[in-house]
Amino acid sequence: MEKITSRNNEKIKAAVKLVASAEERRAQGLFVLEGARLCKDAFLSGVSMKTIFVTPDALKKYAAELDFLSGINAECFEITNEVAGKISDAATPQGIFCVCKTLDKKSNIDKIKHNGCAEPKKYIALDRIQIPGNLGAVCRTAEALGLDGVIVGGGCDIYNPKALRASMGALLRIPVFVADDLAAFVRDCTRSGMRSYAAVPDADALPVTKADFSGCSLCVVGNEGAGVSAAVAAACSQAITIPMAGRAESLNAAGAAAVIIWEMVR
Repeated sequence: MEKITSRNNEKIKAAVKLVASAEERRAQGLFVLEGARLCKDAFLSGVSMKTIFVTPDALKKYAAELDFLSGINAECFEITNEVAGKISDAATPQGIFCVCKTLDKKSNIDKIKHNGCAEPKKYIALDRIQIPGNLGAVCRTAEALGLDGVIVGGGCDIYNPKALRASMGALLRIPVFVADDLAAFVRDCTRSGMRSYAAVPDADALPVTKADFSGCSLCVVGNEGAGVSAAVAAACSQAITIPMAGRAESLNAAGAAAVIIWEMVR
């Protein structure tokens, strides 16, 4: 395995750019995974890996998780702990990084809005979610509770390292679709017969416990500060709300999504 000891190595600088910039990830069609478990999960999920960087300490500490390295078709480089610290955006780097090819998250989105609700599938949509941890947490909950997919409309990049970590790999395993125009997408879904709901902090809206999720349905959770946009809300069939007790006015995006997903699949 070839060794890299300089933080200024061109391959290291390229990886650092991918970690830091969504624009760079889109331009290159690549993203970086950090952590033994995430990298192995990606390999098992069929994610295409281009380059791997690993420290000697990581090879020893995570030997079981990194057993897939022996048969992988990718460039592998041994790096120092100092170089690992350069690539990582985590407080405590694990010393293993995989540069992977981005997945096609748009090709099947038309099937959702034009399926005529032949099957009672259920989706959560995120309108301009900004916090990577919220995006990752929603995907993790969606996978755990058996939702059919997550639709991301603007906001945080799905390949943000913090989002990938928070999802515990769910972003790579479950169907996650990117909608360039979420309002238009929801409008098409509604016209196809899908029940579409906008989650709002409005006591006059329909309580989520009374919403009909028995058929093909979609619920939109909005931006952490601004909520669901007016255009997206207008495209939905109905507004729903999570009744609040005490002096609480609302839940954060990930918490609200978890309650709604539970009600959708219950």
